[in-house]
Amino acid sequence: MRNLMILFPGIGYHCDKPILYYGKKIAVMNGYTDCISLSYSYDGKNLRDNAAEMEKAFNSLYEQAEKQLNGVEFNQYDEILFVSKSIGTVIAAAYARKHSIKCRMIFYTPLAQTYSYDVEEGIAFIGMKDPWSDVDEVIHTSQKQRIPIYVYEDANHSLETGQVIQDLDILKDVMIKTNNYLSVEKH
Repeated sequence: MRNLMILFPGIGYHCDKPILYYGKKIAVMNGYTDCISLSYSYDGKNLRDNAAEMEKAFNSLYEQAEKQLNGVEFNQYDEILFVSKSIGTVIAAAYARKHSIKCRMIFYTPLAQTYSYDVEEGIAFIGMKDPWSDVDEVIHTSQKQRIPIYVYEDANHSLETGQVIQDLDILKDVMIKTNNYLSVEKH
């Protein structure tokens, strides 16, 4: 059985940062041994609360993702998993929709735009103090689309609070829930 995982990072939150680093390790433990870690960049400024700049960033990053995934033979895999963070959640959802890829999705700190692609299967995690997301909208839309979402009261966009022990507890909880999601047979 061949299983593929693709990591869709955020801007400035690369695949070696804690959530994606450990998320990848959990996925490998669950049989997703083939891995593509995307790497893209965007130099734009003033993205937060600026729809036009966010759209430019999305278009630029999406184009970079398309180039890196060009030639991947998705039909060669039994299961596909997209693990994403921040704007990477929007890119992952858009890519899956455009290419009709049936996959599982893990959304770490999704943006509201992620859900405009009607995700069919996934799990999501968000902090109540996430300045990059419309947290209430993300929670509502995730629930409406039947995507389980786990909310961390004092956590920010990195699912951190500034309290090291609390941050480690959150990271552990996120990874336990990620593992539980991946351990359940695909629907």
